[in-house]
Amino acid sequence: MELQVRLIQFLFLLTILQHSSSARILRIDKPDWHDVAASARWLVSQNIWGVLSTLSIEHQGAPFGNVVSFSDGLPGEGKGIPYFYLTTLDPTTRNALKDSRASFTMSESPIGTCKMDPMDPTCSKLTLTGKLLPLDEGSEEEKVAKKALFTKHPEMMDWPKEHDFRVFKLEIVNIFLINWYGGAKSTTVDEYLRYKS
Repeated sequence: MELQVRLIQFLFLLTILQHSSSARILRIDKPDWHDVAASARWLVSQNIWGVLSTLSIEHQGAPFGNVVSFSDGLPGEGKGIPYFYLTTLDPTTRNALKDSRASFTMSESPIGTCKMDPMDPTCSKLTLTGKLLPLDEGSEEEKVAKKALFTKHPEMMDWPKEHDFRVFKLEIVNIFLINWYGGAKSTTVDEYLRYKS
């Protein structure tokens, strides 16, 4: 009987570990810092959160940054476009619906591959600037984005429906990357989006 209980406990723990981490298993092979598009796409694919900044309608257009979860696609199939599951109860969403200008910033630090201070130039950091746009409900893009978000963040599926969560994307206009000494590295949005890992 004790063996059966232990086996059930083991299977239960294994199931919990599988569901809690399967969507967040990260590939930890950082690209060469010279490859700017690869470095930027790697940061987006490996991260699960960042700071999404909008222009505040409640504070006369002052910048408003908010920590948010995101996904750029299914694990190993990311396209580089950040998708978000945002509620209209949140100022970020209300701001974007009035003025879509936004930026999204992330760091290599949470990935665990950077052992330096997050401000050290060798600890990559990326800011994507563009427009934060809601996706059309029921569209093919929204279905794909929801699947990617719910795969990377399974708890999102249980968030309250009455909170009016909607899928948004950042339509990227500019890319700012620091991944080594010497200041920001240059890559175009087209180079970034065309990059294949």
